[in-house]
Amino acid sequence: MLLMTSPAAHALYRDDGDQPGEGLSVFETLGLFVIAPIAAFVVIAALVVVGEKAAAKRDSTTRNIST
Repeated sequence: MLLMTSPAAHALYRDDGDQPGEGLSVFETLGLFVIAPIAAFVVIAALVVVGEKAAAKRDSTTRNIST
């Protein structure tokens, strides 16, 4: 009886007006949870690489070293 008064037990039953929305399709799910994070990673990595190359051009000490 005590279990039925817990908030977790109330999550099993729908309230009036509590209707779930439409589900995501497979392509929408892959786009949101796979492709979007990979795209964000690629964009951030590209910005870091561009920034590092720009900083390397400004740094004159690395060009003076001959091996």
